[in-house]
Amino acid sequence: MALDIKDLKPRIGTEIRCNKDELLSGEHAARLRELLEQRGVLVFPEIDLDDSEQVAFTRSLGKLAPEMQGQEIYKVTLDGGANARSAYLKGSMYWHIDGTMNDVPILASILSAKVLSTEGGQTEFCNTYAAYDDLDPKDQQAYEKLRVTHSAWNSLFYYEPEPPLEMLEQMMTIGDNELPLVWKHRSGRKSLVLGCTAYDVAGMDPKESARLLVKLRDWATQPDFVYRHEWQVGDLVIWDNTGTMHRATPYDPASGRMMHRTKLEGEETFA
Repeated sequence: MALDIKDLKPRIGTEIRCNKDELLSGEHAARLRELLEQRGVLVFPEIDLDDSEQVAFTRSLGKLAPEMQGQEIYKVTLDGGANARSAYLKGSMYWHIDGTMNDVPILASILSAKVLSTEGGQTEFCNTYAAYDDLDPKDQQAYEKLRVTHSAWNSLFYYEPEPPLEMLEQMMTIGDNELPLVWKHRSGRKSLVLGCTAYDVAGMDPKESARLLVKLRDWATQPDFVYRHEWQVGDLVIWDNTGTMHRATPYDPASGRMMHRTKLEGEETFA
């Protein structure tokens, strides 16, 4: 059977409706991979996969990347009782790409909604392919020559402006990684590599560096390039981590909001 497909916005996001058994069979895997690269975000409304089904679906699309300590499912929540590292997830409320500390970032994340907050807690995505494509050609050429340093500790200052020294030093042990500002993908397409981990453009004055990174973040996250997902329990959303940034909108940590995440292992280096 053919997939029931509807684009959510012209530049990003596609809704897909299909039978759960059909989805888990893997028969649409190649088509879904194609759509993911083209559209950035795929939404399966209220398909209601349990954990084992989500793992099976993830494996149908590629190699499952284990979470911390090898678990297949990661609980995305600000509830410290359900996730001992929940404080670290505060950084997810700022535009970012997962894996900028790695030479090979994850290919995609798959998130399913289990419990929602009464207010906030939407997830926003922006298409960094489209953001690059719409730049002035002269800017494209100039930006392709630039490299940017990323770090987990830089993102700390977004949600903890005056962190204790011990916390800062712990984040600094994760290290820094210099990446191209423009990712030249093996497909031939190009995307911007930005987000709250980015803090220093090589060879630039600190103020000019900050100005450029904020300018490009504002450019990449303008409405034409952004899709905001309003969650319903049972929704499943996949996003291409190599061609989008994402963030959660603020919500009450005591709300019990709970998402279950699986990841697809990365297949290409930043280049």
